[in-house]
Amino acid sequence: MQKQSTNKTVLIFDSGIGGLSVQQEIQLLLPDINVVYLFDNEAYPYGELEPSELINRTSRLVSQMVEQRHIDIVVIACNTASTIVLPTLRAELTIPVVGVVPAVKPASQLSTQALAIIATPATVKREYTHDLIRDFAIDKDVKLLGSTRLVEIAEEKLRGIAVDLSELEDILLPLIGKVDTAVLGCTHFPLIRREIGRVLGDRVKLVDSGEAIARRVRELLGESRLNSNVCYEAFCSAPPFKEDALNSMIKNYGFASVNLFPIQDASDR
Repeated sequence: MQKQSTNKTVLIFDSGIGGLSVQQEIQLLLPDINVVYLFDNEAYPYGELEPSELINRTSRLVSQMVEQRHIDIVVIACNTASTIVLPTLRAELTIPVVGVVPAVKPASQLSTQALAIIATPATVKREYTHDLIRDFAIDKDVKLLGSTRLVEIAEEKLRGIAVDLSELEDILLPLIGKVDTAVLGCTHFPLIRREIGRVLGDRVKLVDSGEAIARRVRELLGESRLNSNVCYEAFCSAPPFKEDALNSMIKNYGFASVNLFPIQDASDR
């Protein structure tokens, strides 16, 4: 049962554990906020879902959690979901819903040579990514790299599996020595920022959206009063792989363990 607290509560939603990188930034900026973290691992990865299924699952899970918890704001910490489900969620919910987009604009402002966007294959292909490039980096040499394996590596790292730098180098090889700035265009990627930085080199600036999302959450929620009963709860839609290892690592983010929160049929709610 959720602890009683006068603090405001954010629901962070993702298909996997990538949204923990966003949770870290929110925790840094708003240490007095309760966090409910929910990931839909039953349907992971979201980039392979049809838009209608993605909208259906996200809408049902988020609405289900909002009904059961006193949620003040929702963060969709997934680029794929953000571009597809935000209109539906904003129409269904009476609380603010914040999405994420690759940090192309700030990265372009930092880059003086060539800019990389590292994301999932779905994000790399999606029209909104190319719109961001057109709007904010039209004068830059932009290199796109889509990788599902990088998402898997981040998931594995949070279960105690060491990152293989040789494998990482193979994945990032098209960018090594060719860019001065890289957008971490998936919320999973900041979880392996250090390893990506080692492979790309110290001179390459790595940029993600986490801090901007945290600022937006603070802007929408306003000031809140610090209460000692800050509560962090984590949920998943299906039993996660290497659950014991995940529970051990997730303690570093303030969560006691991951609890099961399966999607419900409308007739069950």
